[in-house]
Amino acid sequence: MTVSFGITIFPTEYTMPIADLAREAEDRGFESLWVAEHTHIPASRKSPWPGGPDLPPFYHDVMDPFISLAAAASVTKTLKLATGICLVVERDPITTAKEVTTLDRVSNGRFLFGIGGGWNAEEMENHGTDFKTRFSLMKDRIEAMKAIWTEEMPEYEGRFVKFDKMMPGPQPVQKPYPPIILGGGWPHAAKRAVDYGDGWMPIVGRDQNMAELASEFRKMAKDAGRDPDKMDLTAYGAPPKPDIIKQLADAGFNRIVFGVPMAQADKVLPVLDKTRKVMSEVAA
Repeated sequence: MTVSFGITIFPTEYTMPIADLAREAEDRGFESLWVAEHTHIPASRKSPWPGGPDLPPFYHDVMDPFISLAAAASVTKTLKLATGICLVVERDPITTAKEVTTLDRVSNGRFLFGIGGGWNAEEMENHGTDFKTRFSLMKDRIEAMKAIWTEEMPEYEGRFVKFDKMMPGPQPVQKPYPPIILGGGWPHAAKRAVDYGDGWMPIVGRDQNMAELASEFRKMAKDAGRDPDKMDLTAYGAPPKPDIIKQLADAGFNRIVFGVPMAQADKVLPVLDKTRKVMSEVAA
């Protein structure tokens, strides 16, 4: 299996400009660039961050993902552009469907739609979303978007989303739509991926045995009538260590995404060079 490599960052005013980073990543042979999303972080800070007790400031400083990726698309030709992840539960589905289509169009079919339910209950509440039903809401919105992307005159009625027949405009370059990759842990995010997505994207380090989970995911997909070989399997936030990369590749992950520093080029580019060297060693 051929393994692709990507990088991920929270684009902010103090990180390397996203267009510059995209160009440098493409020049070094990276397959994809992933950007995160948070509209804001409520000052109450009631919801615990899964990554630890102290929330890094770039979580509330992060720029809009679609505008950031459009800037990246304008200076690249082959680099895939991805949300890691888009908080669909905080977005209007009609507007988001248009943004996905637009980015897929301006990039000539290079968009990967990474999505997730999120962890910050107060942030969601500010958008009118009930934390307890966020995953049902996410599925409903995705199914509504699928109708917009694939039908000339779509209409939809679900639990949370309803619209009459509409003329949605252009459809995505990728058919039937850009790959929908579900971010999150085992087993729930994996089940959602099999149910209505095109792939699963767990975070390296949060689930203990990634190799075992990859095997279980493929079995889950097969049992559900999906073709495991056509399901995307992305390892997100991996460290650039040869042994870990090889383990993930051997387990069947078709994409490995590395984090880069939330900093300017003088800090980011050496990490890209180091990561590229490690990638070459593993591929040799």
